[in-house]
Amino acid sequence: MSGLDDTVAALTAAGPYRGLAEQALADRPLARADACALLDSPEEDLPAVLWAAFAARSRHFGRRVKLCVLENARSGLCPEDCGYCSQSAVSTADIRRYRLRPVADLVAGARRAVASGAGRYCMVVSARGPSASDIAHFAGAARAIRAEMPTLELCVSLGIMQEGQARALAEAGVDFVNHNLNTSRRFYPAICSTHTYDDRTATVRSSARAGLGACSGVIIGMGETHEDLIDVAAELRALAVASLPVNFLHPIEGTPLGERPTPPAADCLRALALFRLTNPRAEIRAAGGRERALAGAQGLALFAANSIFVGGYLTTPGQGPADALAMIRALGFEAEGEGRHAMDRAAQM
Repeated sequence: MSGLDDTVAALTAAGPYRGLAEQALADRPLARADACALLDSPEEDLPAVLWAAFAARSRHFGRRVKLCVLENARSGLCPEDCGYCSQSAVSTADIRRYRLRPVADLVAGARRAVASGAGRYCMVVSARGPSASDIAHFAGAARAIRAEMPTLELCVSLGIMQEGQARALAEAGVDFVNHNLNTSRRFYPAICSTHTYDDRTATVRSSARAGLGACSGVIIGMGETHEDLIDVAAELRALAVASLPVNFLHPIEGTPLGERPTPPAADCLRALALFRLTNPRAEIRAAGGRERALAGAQGLALFAANSIFVGGYLTTPGQGPADALAMIRALGFEAEGEGRHAMDRAAQM
């Protein structure tokens, strides 16, 4: 089917949620009551919810799936107290800790990303924010990667950042800056006390003013309410983020949230649908923790998300590229860079 055919078929399959899909297709925000109804929807309505999300996804991204790779460029040694993070100052998790990796190592990581089929490579450090030498280091890495792999999208996640720092990275060839909001303004103090929600939104805005793509998302399952999810979805819409990673808490022993239960798969899928319908034009990425939270339902994430990480996360393992490609093809989607896949199993579900 063509992209238009996909959208029309998805609207029909969305049933009682067709109106939400049509609002997203018209770029109209969801009413709060409608967003609540989606997150509270019964189990038997989950297929219709996913078809509603797919209608918006197919309009803007067809059946394409972008593969992304994370590179942990500096591990541990962070002064912040984010409760979900194994690299924070309050974490006793058993992880590798090391200082900034050389530019040559970051370039080698980019080569591995391209070899795995990735279209985006994200270099991440654990830190409150970058120093002048950090900015120079990643600018140098970006120039080296851009010279060798000019079509690879480059993203950095360096903590709280000023506009001038972001501008220096943009001039070096970086495409995106990631700085997740993680949750709502109301709930944020429950997961971090060493910086504020305004610090995070300011970083997203300063990156956008510097000409970089704004990449900011959430973590599902930290104890937030449905109201919190709706609030942060609206905040990300207001920030007009181009890229929106949806993470699912992977409880890690030794962190303050290490004993929280994994969120149910159906709740995770509803949340993905919410973020697609509230941010229809954004790249929605099924990100950290998806393997644990979604398990055998991972493929269904693609009805809302048009991008996934492969090869693992910062301190936790993840789905390998070969398994990810098999999953993508099994539901009739296609990895970016591949030819149109002939299978049409999505329409048979």
